[in-house]
Amino acid sequence: MKIKLIKNEIDYSKALKRLDQIFHTEKGTKENDELEILIMLIEKYETETVGEFPDPDPIEAIKFKMDQMEMTQKDLALVLGLKSRASEILSRKRPMSINIIRKISKALMIPADILIQPYETV
Repeated sequence: MKIKLIKNEIDYSKALKRLDQIFHTEKGTKENDELEILIMLIEKYETETVGEFPDPDPIEAIKFKMDQMEMTQKDLALVLGLKSRASEILSRKRPMSINIIRKISKALMIPADILIQPYETV
């Protein structure tokens, strides 16, 4: 097990290749210990070079999940109980209430902390 700090893209690339090689190791083995340390080093490097990812825009998150789940605006209206409410939210004409956030979070499996983020309305 030869582990060193990841200081540049070459080190990063090597670490990712090694991670791929030992990813499915058994717990309690030397390779699994190496895997855990390697994951920490990769995460540290990624955080330092890329930074933290900002939370997505709530409306864009809803649209993304709807697309993934092959939902239409009509399907969202069924979740919310009103067709007009779905349209107003998706077009950013109405902010979401806590009740609506709860419904959307549960139905679309989007964490509520993403949906409560401020966003532009028109």
